[in-house]
Amino acid sequence: MKAMIFAAGHGTRLKPLTDSKPKALVEINKITLLEHTINKLIACGVSEIIINVHAFADQIIAFLDSKNRFNIRIEISDERDLLLETGGGLKKAAWFFNDSKPFIVHNVDILSDIDLNEMIQQHIASGCLATLAMEKRDTNRYFLLNQNLEICGWENSKTKVKIISKSGKISHKLAFSGIHVIDPAIFEYFEKDNLFSITSKYLELSKKHKIMAYQPKNTYWFDVGKPDDLRKAEKYYSLI
Repeated sequence: MKAMIFAAGHGTRLKPLTDSKPKALVEINKITLLEHTINKLIACGVSEIIINVHAFADQIIAFLDSKNRFNIRIEISDERDLLLETGGGLKKAAWFFNDSKPFIVHNVDILSDIDLNEMIQQHIASGCLATLAMEKRDTNRYFLLNQNLEICGWENSKTKVKIISKSGKISHKLAFSGIHVIDPAIFEYFEKDNLFSITSKYLELSKKHKIMAYQPKNTYWFDVGKPDDLRKAEKYYSLI
């Protein structure tokens, strides 16, 4: 199985930790976020990974080489010249996913015990274009879903902006958790522009295609993009 790790962000919210190193190399209990993510992917059967890089790209590459690239195939998608956002970053890496099989995309700043194999099986069984890990939590931005957990809209509760992409009763409001399982057929629908958000693309595609949520149960999840959340994760990991 193949996967992509989004690791090209500036890590602005983690300053000053990211003044001299990339977010991917920030540590939780002496293990980098990148290593946490790679180990989780390997544990579920992933043997080929592509990682996009931008800020402090040389440090990430040197770290991977120091680990012998974890004894699997790891490629680099170089965005040093221009940060392409999530959609553009995925599009640039499309060449890597050439086996017509579903693949995983995982943000480097997400720590969880989500069962990726279960998520993959749900994705395959549903026949959808993409499956997004989602959960109930307090945030400003939500995907709106019908009773079948299909995306049918999006809402920003702070700005009061709501977008409905598909008719039907809205049964759930869930927050995206930064982990996707995607069918490579999605690349057929990517626009010519290189800079775009994958979230916006999901919303657009949900008008005519099935984009679904995977809602894990009894799991932990940390977005460690901010110092407070990083400390919470460190405390949690010190106890397990």
